[in-house]
Amino acid sequence: MKITVINGTEKHGVTYRLKEIFLEPFKGKAEITEFYLPRDCPSFCSGCLNCTLKGEHTCKDSKYVQKITASLLQSDLIVMTSPAYVMHTTGSMKALLDHLAYLWIPHRSAPEMYTKRAVIITQCLGAGARSTAKDIKHSLSWWGISNISVFTGKLMRDILWEKLSEKKRSQFTKRMHQLSEKLQDIDYEKPPRTNITIKIKFLFCRMMQKSLHQNNPEYLDGKYWADQGWLGEKRPWKVQQM
Repeated sequence: MKITVINGTEKHGVTYRLKEIFLEPFKGKAEITEFYLPRDCPSFCSGCLNCTLKGEHTCKDSKYVQKITASLLQSDLIVMTSPAYVMHTTGSMKALLDHLAYLWIPHRSAPEMYTKRAVIITQCLGAGARSTAKDIKHSLSWWGISNISVFTGKLMRDILWEKLSEKKRSQFTKRMHQLSEKLQDIDYEKPPRTNITIKIKFLFCRMMQKSLHQNNPEYLDGKYWADQGWLGEKRPWKVQQM
């Protein structure tokens, strides 16, 4: 089993502690690859559109982005972590998600993504954990991932793990262990079902790509869809789930 973890901050704070609690049962059983932002992807997306118009390897930050992408595509479980910064995900996490825009279904979603399971871990002092998780979940869904588990936590008072009350730490630990157990009991040889929302997104985008490909057979996205067979009868979820 392979797990890829994307940490939205390099800080070893509460989010880091929660992630470590989640991963603990997997250590020794799974191959875990971790990335820390911004260290492992230090540049912001400039909006040049090279990734969508010319190909992902033409991105100015390709050497960082493609290393992370390769790990994501090879993993069975994707873990995304981020504390809430002004009620949203960290700027570093948002920068990475921007870099991965070409993986969205309207562009060139990877067939492997439809077989993935994902976990989002986030927390905040008060409000904001849910909106932070939503930032990340939005992208994961548009990558084609149906099975996404979310952990959100409210600290309410202290922002340091060491200063949290024993009751609060116990509550977080218990919930995290429950999430770990849920994810451990899964047969990863059997991919999850693709939900109806993902299928509707795909079919809508298929109509768009079919028209674009007819008008310009060399248009990168349309050509990709044609090469995948998605403009015909093939579907990315059927290849893996028959």
